Amino acid sequence: MAKTPSYRHHKGSGQACTKIRGKTYYFGPYGTPESKRKFRELLAQYLLSENPTTFGVEVTELSMAEVCLSYANHAKSYYGSDSPEHRNILLALRPISQLIPRKLAKEFGPLDFKQIRQWWLNRDVSRQYANKQMSRVVRAVKWLVSEGILPPAIYQAIKCVSPLTKGHCKAREAPPVAPVSDVKVNATLPHLSRVVADMVRIQRLTGCRPGEVCSITPAMVDRSNTVWEIRLDHHKTAWRGKSRAIYVGPQAQAILLPYLSRKSDAFCFDPREAMQQKRLAKNAARTTPLSCGNRPGTNRVSKPSRKAGNRYCTSSYGRAIIYACRKAFPAPKDLKGEALKAWHSEHQWAPNQLRHAMATEVRKSDGLEAASVLLGHSGLVITQTYAEQDKAKAIEVIARVG
Repeated sequence: MAKTPSYRHHKGSGQACTKIRGKTYYFGPYGTPESKRKFRELLAQYLLSENPTTFGVEVTELSMAEVCLSYANHAKSYYGSDSPEHRNILLALRPISQLIPRKLAKEFGPLDFKQIRQWWLNRDVSRQYANKQMSRVVRAVKWLVSEGILPPAIYQAIKCVSPLTKGHCKAREAPPVAPVSDVKVNATLPHLSRVVADMVRIQRLTGCRPGEVCSITPAMVDRSNTVWEIRLDHHKTAWRGKSRAIYVGPQAQAILLPYLSRKSDAFCFDPREAMQQKRLAKNAARTTPLSCGNRPGTNRVSKPSRKAGNRYCTSSYGRAIIYACRKAFPAPKDLKGEALKAWHSEHQWAPNQLRHAMATEVRKSDGLEAASVLLGHSGLVITQTYAEQDKAKAIEVIARVG
């Protein structure tokens, strides 16, 4: 964190001064009440500024690196430093810091925008991913315009660049997210820690989002009725004023109940507990007697670069599942390169596919509207992208009437 500017004595001129972002400000003779008053006024302006990183700098002088830093600081406070969206924004701004960091922000235009998009395409990302990252760049420029850091003409110009469309670009298409089969999930569960395995089971039974299962605390769970309700204050559509409740039936209740005995504001699923379970499992499986080998935890070559936190995020939750998939479905030793990559892609699954699986199951048994309510969607159109249609029912109908 940057140091707070201080009231200083410039010995060469005898004036009071301070330095902010490399620029020196003078307030008159050192020690006088007037110089101190001017210093306090400037300090207040700096500390209360929406954008301390650009304080005292003319807009015409700002580089792309500086304005990106301003937006990154805003995103950190708005979304939270641990949120997936904050991490995605930092990724979206990365090509700017590598391609045009010293370019004057006022000169940014459509050609620079296309250059950033090409940077993503050169990394073989899908068309959909490239469009999402570029939409975050557009959002950054829009915020910078609203703060008076960039002129409105820049936002209007880059909005004229059309997104990449299917069939009109060389970028590959991302495959649609399909529901994961219970067979694949059950094969993966033994290779997960008990904590993560319970998260998977609850998500499969309730259809909640990966981020929602990561954020459950005992205080959120209302157990007053036969079907429990988990009421979320922070969720995907909270900014629209929408409420979100996860309904927990008997099977999921039995899984969740042991995690509700901790503090009301503690996260139910704690990575530290999963690490402890992993160490105990390794210790139980050891063949060397305790009297002959190292004690548990003493044979570590180096300390881990990061310590486990008190909650899972969507990325760490997803990584745990991918790691378990590779143990559950080991690739043949002769596979390399693209063939190995294709094998892993075919045999691994992501947490959001559990939501798709639950939605498809409920749609087949109870209809689209029931699936929409359980998923927390505002409209049926959104649910259709999650719940696959029952093709068997369509085949049965066409066989009868066609």
